[in-house]
Amino acid sequence: MKIATFNINGIKARAAALPEWLDEAQPDVVLLQEIKSIDENFPRELFEERGYNVETHGQKSFNGVAILSKLPLEDVSRGLPGDDEDEQARWIEATVVGRQAIRICGLYLPNGNPAPGPKFDYKLAWMERLQARAQELLTAEEPALMAGDYNIIPQDEDAARPEVWRDDALARPESRAAFRRILNLGFTEAFRARNAAPGQYSFWDYQAGAWNRNDGIRIDHFLLSPQAADLLLDCQIDKDIRGREKPSDHVPVWVELDL
Repeated sequence: MKIATFNINGIKARAAALPEWLDEAQPDVVLLQEIKSIDENFPRELFEERGYNVETHGQKSFNGVAILSKLPLEDVSRGLPGDDEDEQARWIEATVVGRQAIRICGLYLPNGNPAPGPKFDYKLAWMERLQARAQELLTAEEPALMAGDYNIIPQDEDAARPEVWRDDALARPESRAAFRRILNLGFTEAFRARNAAPGQYSFWDYQAGAWNRNDGIRIDHFLLSPQAADLLLDCQIDKDIRGREKPSDHVPVWVELDL
């Protein structure tokens, strides 16, 4: 089973590029972030005609996450547990049943800038809730993964110029520590389990020629439960997508699992 995550930075802006990539890459399941659309306006037909089941958790103009799956989706839930007053559409999860069932959670973690400040406080509080949900997933002792735009640069080798990110919410010590606490529960960071080399990124800013200079960062991640990690065959970044017409500032990251 091939499962991808892709922050598309607006479904309207990517109405041509996203289907083109789907047709080429043929993922079984895709977790989308920043769809920037309410559920009613999401162009489901683009994906349903390609054989995907579509579930969305949208929000007007901001945020928004979705799951596209060629396999049935069961027990779909929306919103990260732990704060009933949080109205930001940043979490969706469902069970996908192939040869074996897997719980798939798609997330768009808060950016947190400027830091320090209220937005950074929200990011850290959201990560505490994420840790609690992660623990519940592990307690179930079943294949599960949490994937998406984490807005976390885990280590210095995940940035072309780590020095410029020192005080940014994506790389501050508090953010990295919160990410490590989740990993240390027993999750495997899929990309690093398969690719140890530096210089591999999933995001390049639109400004200052970042793409042409490969001035990127790696902030889109797959975290696998032990049961899912045992099934890991590969994890790669579709870097070349960034050089195409009207690209997102992110590119797809995907895992292949023996499911």
